[in-house]
Amino acid sequence: MSFFDLFLGLIHDMFFAAIPAVGFALVFNVPQKALLYCAFGGALGHGSRYLMMHFGIPIEWATLFAAIIVSMAGVHLSRRFLAHPKVFTVASLIPMIPGVFAYKAMIALVELNHVGYSPELVAMLMENFLKAMFIIAGLAVGLAMPGLLFYRRKPIV
Repeated sequence: MSFFDLFLGLIHDMFFAAIPAVGFALVFNVPQKALLYCAFGGALGHGSRYLMMHFGIPIEWATLFAAIIVSMAGVHLSRRFLAHPKVFTVASLIPMIPGVFAYKAMIALVELNHVGYSPELVAMLMENFLKAMFIIAGLAVGLAMPGLLFYRRKPIV
């Protein structure tokens, strides 16, 4: 893959991740001034995950690191605009929710119910279910990371 293809794929990924971020920000009644920053956060998170996955990092770890990046950017924006960090971060992380893996796991579960036991179906169910759960856990931990680091009442050590 050439640099141009990587750059074009990155721009494509970031653009199409910004759209649902703004959509969910509108659903969550985010102030109009913050919509651009939610789009930026969605593009930043999905784009950084895209780059990490391109260079060989598994999707679970790439999602965790991308969520941490978005959360840190959200903390910075919240201090700048005097708003809660979740205003910028929650809608920005929504495009990284693993819908395809959860869908494949549910299809395998329905197939198991309809057809009966099959080792291939159980393997497909477990693989997709665990991948979806680890990605969701990475999003949750990444979203909570700034709160764990910056807003502690007691020192870490």
